[in-house]
Amino acid sequence: MERLETGIRAGRLSSAEYEANFSDLHPRLDNHEALVAADRCYFCYDAPCMTACPTSIDIPLFIRQISTGNPIGSAKTIFDQNILGGMCARVCPTEELCEQACVRNTAEERPVEIGRLQRYATDAAMTADKQFYRRAEPTGKKIAVVGAGPAGLAAAHRLAVKGNDVVIFDAKPKSGGLNEYGIATYKTVDDFAQKEVDYVLSIGGIEVKHDQQLGRDFSLADLQSQYDAVFLGLGLAGVNALRVDNETLPGVDDAVDFIAELRQAGNKGDIAIGRRVVVLGGGMTAIDAAVQAKLLGAEEVTICYRRGKEHMNASEFEQDLATSKGVIIRHWLAPKSILSQDGKVAAIEVEYTALVDGRLTGTGETGVITADHILKAIGQTFEASSLGALRMESGRIAVDPEGRTSLEGVWAGGDCVFGGEDLTVSAVAHGRDAAESIHRTLTAAAAPAVAVA
Repeated sequence: MERLETGIRAGRLSSAEYEANFSDLHPRLDNHEALVAADRCYFCYDAPCMTACPTSIDIPLFIRQISTGNPIGSAKTIFDQNILGGMCARVCPTEELCEQACVRNTAEERPVEIGRLQRYATDAAMTADKQFYRRAEPTGKKIAVVGAGPAGLAAAHRLAVKGNDVVIFDAKPKSGGLNEYGIATYKTVDDFAQKEVDYVLSIGGIEVKHDQQLGRDFSLADLQSQYDAVFLGLGLAGVNALRVDNETLPGVDDAVDFIAELRQAGNKGDIAIGRRVVVLGGGMTAIDAAVQAKLLGAEEVTICYRRGKEHMNASEFEQDLATSKGVIIRHWLAPKSILSQDGKVAAIEVEYTALVDGRLTGTGETGVITADHILKAIGQTFEASSLGALRMESGRIAVDPEGRTSLEGVWAGGDCVFGGEDLTVSAVAHGRDAAESIHRTLTAAAAPAVAVA
């Protein structure tokens, strides 16, 4: 996002400041720290943390393995359920999932650090390049996977392990999906997303074709005719519009694009940022964009959200992280118009909101926030125009509990399906379970009929 405006520019900080600001948010535990953290686990028989995990990792078991000095065995326990366990350990909202369910909260109001322990184990295995899986005998089946994000990678790996050949098609120049393009840089340092992709693909039997977009370079019908099954792991490619005056002014950007550009930048100092930044939205994307704007050297960063703190999709931990970095979070404000001066963003007019009989309503009272850079993080949309006759529900692909769509031989999972969540761990679970269903279906169809006497 090159800018000629005086308010938006690159290189606001020194190289040392960029390096410090974008260092690892939660560095890996050392051996002693991991043993101490693991020792706090009660190893519950009916563990609520395991139930709270979308991929159902046996959390008490993997922590016990760490406590007995077996981090490699611990990693296998994790990868058996979640092959992207390394990234999930970094980006999962554990404070709302497994750690929130931890029984240590009752006595001490401080859970076992499940996420950091998971990272400790998975990092140990990946650093040692420990491969736990071998491909089964070839099934002779070939499956197309659309999307090299968490759902697609998880599906491809499980299918490959079972002896199937897989071809992944992805519209981006690099694999990883949300993990590569949509996560705050300080959460996944040292190019971890690509290291994890390489680890997943090392099982063999998986070919990846980049810069291949469904509906442009191939159709769903093409895949159905050429492959034994298809898995759709499509992300949310569209971005909601503000629908206010001057939305197309220079200085008004999509937060998703801002985060992706920062993730791909070799030098953080090349990314331009304003002096006074306003981020619109209340989810994880808004938090990630606001925090990183501050880390890039913006003097003032304000998040405006149209509802209250308790309604924000971003977790309380993420909200606290933002405020700890100097981000101001203001609630009950909706964008009304973007004000300009000399053809550039000068401020944003907002209207105060309130809930009236359960409905969000503008109060008529307005205010102005000075800004030279506005980042929109008001949600993404699913683009379904290339999916033909697939049955949809509320704008997403309708699937059964195994991920089957309305078309025979086509499965789907991740953000693109009805009920999908913007979570890496949920997408992994969808991809893994759909792969199991695909393999069962294909092998059952290939099995010879048994004569009945």
